[in-house]
Amino acid sequence: MVAETAEANGFGPVWALVRPIPGWLTRDQALVLWESASRADDLVVEIGSHQGRSTIVLAATGRRVVAIDPFVDGRMFGGAATREKFTTNLNAAGVEVELIAEPSTAVRPRWHEPIDVLYIDGKHDYWTVSDDLRWASHVRSGGAVLIHDAFSSIGVTVALLRHVLAGRRLRYLGRTGSLAHFGVATPSARDRLRMLRELPWWLRNIAIKLVLRVARLFGRDTPDPY
Repeated sequence: MVAETAEANGFGPVWALVRPIPGWLTRDQALVLWESASRADDLVVEIGSHQGRSTIVLAATGRRVVAIDPFVDGRMFGGAATREKFTTNLNAAGVEVELIAEPSTAVRPRWHEPIDVLYIDGKHDYWTVSDDLRWASHVRSGGAVLIHDAFSSIGVTVALLRHVLAGRRLRYLGRTGSLAHFGVATPSARDRLRMLRELPWWLRNIAIKLVLRVARLFGRDTPDPY
């Protein structure tokens, strides 16, 4: 039924466009982005775009999308080459976004527009994620905050536990794989408990990553599951 609904609302062709683009975003997670952006009144902000896999999904809904990514150099990021692929992929998909090629931490202090949907998938260290979570103050009441690699990355998860678990602005709604869903509303004790119940899954994922890293020392190049 979910697959049929996705095809009916136009998601199927969009997924066909983005599927070949490298990235960790799964089809189910892309559908969550699509549905969340489709419900937005106006503005969707994406932190971390890489080659445009998620960006295209968000922009294909017809909403205004601001993509924030500095495209820094380095093995994991790719710098100017990744930005070129990002532009090529968006052009091929026939979508346009407003790109701010700066670190999200530099953009946030001067940001003033209200946001309907915030998607965070930038740097995964604790300090950057902690700052990115401050963007939620610009999300309208009833809006959505979606965070990728939650409960699979140490930096992302520790930041969520430190700044969201005891916070008063974001209500944990659940996850699709490693994509955590939050609504801008006052959280209840049940919401906080639901978030804590993800910790065993997080510890499992960290254990898997540690095993894979040890395996690489012996020549096995197996990618992380998330």
